[in-house]
Amino acid sequence: MFNQYIGFGVAGNFAGHLEQAGEAADFIAVEVKETIQPKAIFPFYLPNIDSGSLATYPLSATIITPPNDADNLQIEPEVALVCDVVYATDIDGVTQTVTALIPRQFGAYNDCSIRKPNAKKISEKKNWGVNSKGISDHLIDIDHFTTGGILDRYRIASFHCRDGEIHRYGEDSAVVGYSYFHHTLLDWIIERMNHQQDIGPTENIAQLLEQSQYPTQAVISIGATRYTPYGETHFLQAGDTSIVVVYDGSRYSASEIMQMATTHEFSDDGMSVLIQQVTIL
Repeated sequence: MFNQYIGFGVAGNFAGHLEQAGEAADFIAVEVKETIQPKAIFPFYLPNIDSGSLATYPLSATIITPPNDADNLQIEPEVALVCDVVYATDIDGVTQTVTALIPRQFGAYNDCSIRKPNAKKISEKKNWGVNSKGISDHLIDIDHFTTGGILDRYRIASFHCRDGEIHRYGEDSAVVGYSYFHHTLLDWIIERMNHQQDIGPTENIAQLLEQSQYPTQAVISIGATRYTPYGETHFLQAGDTSIVVVYDGSRYSASEIMQMATTHEFSDDGMSVLIQQVTIL
């Protein structure tokens, strides 16, 4: 569905998540201008390249396939933005600089991650093959990505199902609770696309855009919510079900979403739902 879109994620855009995921130490050397600023953007998929782990298309709307050596796989509930990417040609006539990101749609997203303490790059925890992560096949159109837009009403909920029991995995969170949002977020991502360097856990994004032949569309996951105590200590196993719901909080309550998750019967209106079965190939 998105195999010609470049894929990026935002690290550290929800206060407290990196600490819970055991990843805060990875970013000690990353300089930020203010404490609430996200730490970096990371690639999870590069179109138009022939080799390397990031050449494998990882998104699925129905399945998570754990890596063979993973016993610590976690749901990472997020909102994904589907964006147009606008470039301008630099004075050399060759290099392209990102000048704008235009969000067109949003949906429920699972930035499924393994805890891999020795990983040199964030992307090593994010794409281990097909069905590494998930995006809903029901996306919602964005009217405008500014204060008062449709996304301001939405919330993120997530659930873990095992042996007939269901538990909240991430905290039910308002989308506007992201540390960076609206144009503050877009401007920061554009700056990172053009200037982020290959230092520590981060990668040179401008080089990756060039390698990918400057894709004009992107899927950008904008940060995972904090875990509940249950989610922080429970990891995915074969046979489990992961559910991420991005829902209109002006129309539905958290308890109503919990009831829908219990029956796996969701409304077709005012929400984007991602249900994935954890399956061993």
